[in-house]
Amino acid sequence: MTSPFEQVPLADLQQRTSLKWRFFEPDVLPLWVAEMDVLPAEAITRAVHDAMRRGDTGYPAGTQYAGAFARFADARWGAPVDVARTALVSDVMMGAFELIRLLTPPGGRVIVTSPVYPPFHAYARHAERRVVEAPLDDDLRLDLSAIEEACAASAEAGAVLLLCNPHNPTGTVHTRAELEAVAQVAARHGVRVVSDEVHAPIVFDAHFTPYWTVDPRGLSITSASKAFNLAGLRTALIVGGAETGSDLASIAEVVSHGPSHIASIAHVAAFDEGGAWLDAVLAGLRENRAVLERALAEHAPSIRWRRGEATYLAWLDCRGTRVAETDARADAGYIGLSSGPAKAFLDRARVGLSAGEAFGTGGENHVRFNLGTRPDVIEEAVRRMGSVA
Repeated sequence: MTSPFEQVPLADLQQRTSLKWRFFEPDVLPLWVAEMDVLPAEAITRAVHDAMRRGDTGYPAGTQYAGAFARFADARWGAPVDVARTALVSDVMMGAFELIRLLTPPGGRVIVTSPVYPPFHAYARHAERRVVEAPLDDDLRLDLSAIEEACAASAEAGAVLLLCNPHNPTGTVHTRAELEAVAQVAARHGVRVVSDEVHAPIVFDAHFTPYWTVDPRGLSITSASKAFNLAGLRTALIVGGAETGSDLASIAEVVSHGPSHIASIAHVAAFDEGGAWLDAVLAGLRENRAVLERALAEHAPSIRWRRGEATYLAWLDCRGTRVAETDARADAGYIGLSSGPAKAFLDRARVGLSAGEAFGTGGENHVRFNLGTRPDVIEEAVRRMGSVA
């Protein structure tokens, strides 16, 4: 069976007009932003086409999205979803932004487990909250001591712990025991937990535990956007634990007007009918991970990689390379390319990656590499990187 990542020729990918393929110059191999180079599931294409043909292009209504996700969560993880404790939002980070504003006062704290998805930092600052880092440990797992310290220091100001599960960029899947320990720490200090779970369907060998199942006051935000490659069809869902009804009821009405009805139709089709497509993508990603491992060993042995348990993102350690910098830094923003290995790989190898420095403490001299592409593109990118590393 042909991998989903080999169905679209590179020349056709280069004709795409999305951010991934338009941000850099045409000669750059773009392996940065979280878009996959695949065709959508047929069920999604059919659902969107049918909606357009019947003129079903109005405002979203009802709980179809929540119902579809509930069925998906039960089938994939055995996790129950109470549809009454959900809220539709335009996308995961806008949901996080709204919850940060709802659960903390102006000047409050947002605790993040760095290195972590750069918008966690940016959105918290835009909400006029202060970012407090609780860095991952040396094994790229949650450091409970650091989280305890951050919660204790932040509780008086009012704080939210913003988790990423599975973790972006490392691909770590937090265990149920780890999440239960986090819930206990947060409860002890009166800190609320919001968990970004947009990459949850892309888990390989680990078992995924949704945060709302371990913390009655916990709030998870999810979407089909990453696993089903629907970033351009914006909608997402907040799922709350047993004691979050009042929180969800307090979400401003303006927030519920952001989701796209067509996007919701697409996401419902993904969750209800996209299972076989997703399994094929997971199989293709397993193959791509093997390609990356072989290519690094052959072309760039100074770059280290510890396989994550989830996501189509690889977190590459470039500290032992010739392009490592003692004062590597990143501009604020999504990729940050002011210095460091990512800038060297772009300027000298024509490979576009996300700079690790943009992910906060622990990201120095790392890069994030998107595996959701053609295997020959992965091979060529690593070959180019190895020529300068």
